Amino acid sequence: MARGDGRLSHDLLPDEKGPQDACGVFGVWAPGEEVAKLAYYGLYALQHRGQEAAGIAASDGHSLLVYKDVGLVSQVFDESSLASLRGHLAVGHCRYSTTGRNSWENAQPTLGGTSHGTVALAHNGNLTNSAELREELSRAHGGDLRLAPGEVRRGNTTDTALITGLLSAEEDLSLEAAAMKVLPMLRGAFSLVFCDEQTLYAARDPQGVRPLVLGRLERGWVVASETAALDIVGASVVREVEPGELIAIDEDGLRTQQFAPPVRKGCVFEYVYLARPDTTLNGREVYASRVEMGRQLAREHPVEADMVMPTPESGTPAAIGYAEQSGIPYGQGLVKNAYVGRTFIAPSQTIRQLGIRLKLNPLRDVIKGKRLVVVDDSIVRGNTQRALVRMLREAGAAEVHVRISSPPVRWPCFYGIDFATRAELIATGLDVADITASIGADSLGYISQEGMVAATEQPPETLCTACFSGVYPIELPAEDKLGKDVLELEFSART
Repeated sequence: MARGDGRLSHDLLPDEKGPQDACGVFGVWAPGEEVAKLAYYGLYALQHRGQEAAGIAASDGHSLLVYKDVGLVSQVFDESSLASLRGHLAVGHCRYSTTGRNSWENAQPTLGGTSHGTVALAHNGNLTNSAELREELSRAHGGDLRLAPGEVRRGNTTDTALITGLLSAEEDLSLEAAAMKVLPMLRGAFSLVFCDEQTLYAARDPQGVRPLVLGRLERGWVVASETAALDIVGASVVREVEPGELIAIDEDGLRTQQFAPPVRKGCVFEYVYLARPDTTLNGREVYASRVEMGRQLAREHPVEADMVMPTPESGTPAAIGYAEQSGIPYGQGLVKNAYVGRTFIAPSQTIRQLGIRLKLNPLRDVIKGKRLVVVDDSIVRGNTQRALVRMLREAGAAEVHVRISSPPVRWPCFYGIDFATRAELIATGLDVADITASIGADSLGYISQEGMVAATEQPPETLCTACFSGVYPIELPAEDKLGKDVLELEFSART
């Protein structure tokens, strides 16, 4: 997984595909502030949620301007581009594509417009009824999507563009009224921030699958995917945007409506892997959850060993918890090259054979002769763990015991995480003993689903565990109406 933040571990092998994050959204209404720069820094704090494209739309009350491109936030924006985005409100997005290819056409925020004004919209999540919504938008324009408003007619193949198109199709309604009509039509995961020239809006699906929080500035309001983005711009946390809630913020203040009854099913993988450790989700700090997962992992899968070490760096909090609970000393057995990120030049075949050493190198004197417990957050294909175990043995480790702070990933996510296909997930066809042998470890232990959920301190019935349990809380359509490329294929068939 190509990452720009140097934080997680699933990008340790060339071409290895780990679980790709959802997106990051940010919105700010703050007259008198440099809203584009606030959005820029907010997106910087959310860069871990998407590294494919970034964009900001800003309005001064009369005109709305958007600037977006493929690349990291720091690559897309500079002082001059931010200076051109003037106004009192802004909407920002950093993208990982879960529907539609990675291209400039599919970067966000997406634009649309009606007689009432322009709309710019950013989306974190993934809709499950995109094909149905596309048909709805097509029917509204005589079956010809080239007549549809917004970016759909220009080749944007994202579910985000569909939402923007549906909002823009309601010519007789204000944007707020159109949202109250369109939002109940959407199925799946969606945390949205959007705006017209005067007003900032935020909305969250009735299950609250992806996070969305509201913050207060001295002279305004902020909405963001994670509390870490509020911290970076100096905003205080007010509360979560509730599942099924639409918030509007303008010169008259903040108002809220409920477009659907809440049935909370927050993504448990946010606690395991997706969210920053310094983020708070529903009152629980992510770092504390991960440390507790490590403690529970030690209770469930103890082993006699000399040192507990993380897979840099996503396994670190759980490794700390495992060491605390087990009494086994914690240590760093690997050094990570922090400068090998998204822009790293593709290695030659000779260098590629070195694999994981491009990004990790063992501390041989620390490892030699030791019985090691190696803690990571998840196993997807198993290639990274296999290479890691081999490297540690070559460095002289006496034993390598792998411990994973989430249960086996056996099912794909249709709500905003792009895992490997089910056929590629190592846990789909193998039991724990087979996986242990496959990665070459002396032993392997996964935390139980109950132990993982307990560490979040959330009621079990309020969490989505579909990637572990196969129980999908939001109904899924037929298989041919699902997948990252469903709108790509439909667009190709119609053009």
